[in-house]
Amino acid sequence: MKWIIPSSYDGKLMREFLIDQQISKRTLTSVKFDGGTITVNGKEENVRYRLIEGDILEMKFPEEKGSESLVAEEIPLSIIYEDGDVLVADKPSGMKSIPTKNEPTGSLANAIAGYYERVGICSTVHIVTRLDKDTSGLILIAKHRHVHHLFSLQQKARGIKRTYEAFAEGRLDSDAGMIEEPIGRKSNSIIEREVRQDGRYALTHYRVIKRFQDFDHIELRLDTGRTHQIRVHMSFIGHPLAGDDLYGGSVALIRRQALHCKNLSFFHPVKKEWVHLDAEMPRDMRILLETQ
Repeated sequence: MKWIIPSSYDGKLMREFLIDQQISKRTLTSVKFDGGTITVNGKEENVRYRLIEGDILEMKFPEEKGSESLVAEEIPLSIIYEDGDVLVADKPSGMKSIPTKNEPTGSLANAIAGYYERVGICSTVHIVTRLDKDTSGLILIAKHRHVHHLFSLQQKARGIKRTYEAFAEGRLDSDAGMIEEPIGRKSNSIIEREVRQDGRYALTHYRVIKRFQDFDHIELRLDTGRTHQIRVHMSFIGHPLAGDDLYGGSVALIRRQALHCKNLSFFHPVKKEWVHLDAEMPRDMRILLETQ
């Protein structure tokens, strides 16, 4: 990363400037000890250097190594957007976002690790947003640790926006509304969540796109990102997602929860501009609409 020092930082310590650029202490430590460099006008300096207006400050991050525990696999990967810092993939249903102890292969992370290996990208797989195994759609990946840190700050400030579409069973009472109910882990399950008063705050907005005989085609936006949030909230109001048998939905029309992340918007932390991306509805959901 490269900056030209403005007059407002003339005479100030480099450390102050880097903190204001949201460079974490962990990143600075990594740059210092793991092979990175910090230069001012081409000369290596430390964070106690006093800046002068017009200085050219450049930080080179140490080369990352892929995780030894993550198996790199040659799996088809649908890349919607890519630059030197960010990758966005369209994950199919039936694929986990990350591997587990019982299923160490076949995940999106395995596919990305394989892609990195093939094209020569030296990096750990930093998945910023995740989706359930049977939910399809857009997932955001940072290509290096610092960008992952910046996206984490965006997430805390609710700056990463995602829009979903789904098929909710039955007929919703209103064309638009919100569900504001806390969500926590179900006491007798390690997987299921439920609305419970001791849970974490959760807010879901929904809008009906079109009504059909057996379900409503809806659009959803989340103000929070709780595990299974859409699925739990829709089940709570009596309209579970079609195919979501974990939360009361029927598999008569579709064999997985009819849920797709169709839009993703984020402020690019390096380019300093908004990026807006879309993913087409997957084939199984599209076929179901066409047969109604």
